[in-house]
Amino acid sequence: MDGKVFVGGGGESYGEKQGLTLKYANRHGLIAGATGTGKTVTLQILAEGFAAAGVPVFLSDVKGDLSGLAAAGSEAFKLHQAFTDRAETIGFDEFVYESFPVTFWDLFGDQGHPVRTTVSEMGPLLLARLMELSEAQEGVLNIAFRLADEKGLPLLDLKDLQSLLVWLGENRGEIALRYGNVSVNSIGAIQRRLLVLENQGASKLFGEPALDLKDIMHVGADGRGQINILASDKLMGAPRLYATFLLWLLSELFEELPEVGDPDKPKLVFFFDEAHLLFDGAPKALVDKVEQVARLIRSKGVGVYFVTQNPDDIPEDILGQLGNRVQHALRAFTARDRKALKMAAETYRPNPRFDTETAIREVGVGEAVTSMLMKKGIPGIVERTLIRPPSSQLGPLDAVSRRAVMASSPVAGKYDTLADRRSAYEILKERAEKAAAEAEAVEAKEEDMSTAEREFSSARRYSGGRVSRSSSRTLRVRADDTFGEAMTKMVVKELSGTTGRRIVRGILGGLFKGR
Repeated sequence: MDGKVFVGGGGESYGEKQGLTLKYANRHGLIAGATGTGKTVTLQILAEGFAAAGVPVFLSDVKGDLSGLAAAGSEAFKLHQAFTDRAETIGFDEFVYESFPVTFWDLFGDQGHPVRTTVSEMGPLLLARLMELSEAQEGVLNIAFRLADEKGLPLLDLKDLQSLLVWLGENRGEIALRYGNVSVNSIGAIQRRLLVLENQGASKLFGEPALDLKDIMHVGADGRGQINILASDKLMGAPRLYATFLLWLLSELFEELPEVGDPDKPKLVFFFDEAHLLFDGAPKALVDKVEQVARLIRSKGVGVYFVTQNPDDIPEDILGQLGNRVQHALRAFTARDRKALKMAAETYRPNPRFDTETAIREVGVGEAVTSMLMKKGIPGIVERTLIRPPSSQLGPLDAVSRRAVMASSPVAGKYDTLADRRSAYEILKERAEKAAAEAEAVEAKEEDMSTAEREFSSARRYSGGRVSRSSSRTLRVRADDTFGEAMTKMVVKELSGTTGRRIVRGILGGLFKGR
């Protein structure tokens, strides 16, 4: 099917061949269905189709099954005959077994290349979501990021943020004059949440070298797009970390990629598996930001496909933007299930040949109700579809083969070694050590002085060298003047210089890198 990703076809009681038009693939999509109905295989065959068309893909492997994309299917596989029969039934004449170019990634660095970002690039909004902070605690976190930007304190890893929070607590009195009250309790709560993140393994997510987006948008010399697979079976033990990382990556793509309008095919297709984790308990402000990213990122040539059990898991405003749909069977055991099934059926253009609601309930494993965008982006009429068989291996890749794929990867060795350059932790530590050394030097000098010299030195230091200790009234005036001068200088500095140097943050709080 020229210009399309072949999805499946018909036979008796089914419609014509169904293909996802590449020109409209950046208008997002949905893969939905109950557990065990075939969502993973659908994701696999779409990844194959996009890669074959020269479109890079990023997907998360929640169950470990999708690693088989790196190996060709085999005639020795137990479902070989079923696959060939299905291909013949739906008219898939080009069906052959083949492997695809794959890069494995892993936040923990065990089953793939390490993938990292920095605390600054993650931004305060997503970090607050990750740590489930209250409004007051999120406010303190925003102050910390603001001060880091102003004072040139790079926040690369968790220890940078932890040390900055300690400094913030020690200087909260001065900072409150500009930004409002900074509660010690709020700082302590944030520090405890950071400790929980460390225990969940999030410390491996933050650091350098940070992920270069070009490394997930690679197209090989043979014209096939790279399939990037994020190992997520272990990551699912910390579902909020999983969802936040994928949302960060989506926001980075939005911020960094240039506008391309309506390309003939996407620059990248992004599959968001277990999409309900993104929206469970998410504040409205964050959901609004996700909706904004989903609406605007298509102009950057990125297609986003949400994979979930029920379309009801996706907020209505976002669901309305998902034009390409593959709906596997939904179960309707409860009143809520029946309502969700009815609502799902009503989102499709009806087909006079069958009742959509009944079809969604009755399609079997490897079948689906599909609707793809047609000419001018109009949703196609709903069809019952037999999903095409995968060309790559169905099931996980063995450990030896996985290591071989990693060794031959285009990014082999690039991210393996963690770099720890001078950042907020080191800078604040140096300042503290310098201040302590100066204090010790003063104390040592005073111990060597006579009593009279010590009293005279103390009086000069207390009065700024301007007045004697006896002139208390004059001293108070001079001290107040000095404080006022200091505040004036601070405000002037803020208005004249700091604002112009402040780092600009993007739609989800991450940095505009390279701008």
